[in-house]
Amino acid sequence: MPQEQYTHHRSTMPSSEGPQVYKVGIYGWRKRCLYFFVLLLMILILVNLAMTIWILKVMNFTIDGMGNLRITEKGLKLEGDSEFLQPLYAKEIQSRPGNALYFKSARNVTVNILNDQTKVLTRLITGPKAVEAYGQRFEVKTVSGKLLFSADNNEVVVGAERLRVLGAEGTVFPKSIETPNVRAEPFKELRLESPTRSLVMEAPKGVEINAEAGNLEATCRTELRLESKDGEIKLDAAKIKLPRLPHGSYTPTGTRQKVFELCVCANGRLFLSQAGTGSTCQINTSVCL
Repeated sequence: MPQEQYTHHRSTMPSSEGPQVYKVGIYGWRKRCLYFFVLLLMILILVNLAMTIWILKVMNFTIDGMGNLRITEKGLKLEGDSEFLQPLYAKEIQSRPGNALYFKSARNVTVNILNDQTKVLTRLITGPKAVEAYGQRFEVKTVSGKLLFSADNNEVVVGAERLRVLGAEGTVFPKSIETPNVRAEPFKELRLESPTRSLVMEAPKGVEINAEAGNLEATCRTELRLESKDGEIKLDAAKIKLPRLPHGSYTPTGTRQKVFELCVCANGRLFLSQAGTGSTCQINTSVCL
């Protein structure tokens, strides 16, 4: 290290001694420590530069992005499997053309739709036990936009042409049901049953029960009642059988007013006539008019 010498002449006081020389600089152990720190700083700079180059090479940093993440004009393009440890906010997420998009989670996958006040409007949760959807209305549509299924607080609408229930126990409706047609599959039986309560079928314009290729049976434990308030009950068949009617016995002391004869008109109308020793149907033929 260069040394400088300064000669100081004392002009105020005369001196018989010669000029004095003062040495200025870093010498000894201070100089060695300075060289050591400079060398250590150079080593740290080289190590830092080597680590930076290694990280850039391992993470695959390029001008277009980092690793599997690429920066394009339309946004970010991520290739391969990715793991997000924090919430992901994006306007649109789509897969590569021709490839599927998978969402995997150890617990569940939750999709929330928020408004401007960050309030949840709709939510979809797919968990290990169930898939839950929260919202004002739930709809399922075809590609063409036809409604297949919708549900809200007021009603559930099935827009498909046919609703099939494949359960062994059928379908249970705790409340009433409205439908224009109830039909079983071909070669299958249709059974309407209420195990503990009554079964009521109502229609303002009529109820039709038709069995085109089989029998129609109505069975009850107590009474079977057919009632028409304003019209008539018509049994249209080649044969009408009542095989289990009770047979009465004649008693001279019996009350004749309680015994009637069942008569049939030519047009099929039935009426009762008070029984006598002979047929009394001819006497009451005015009913057939």
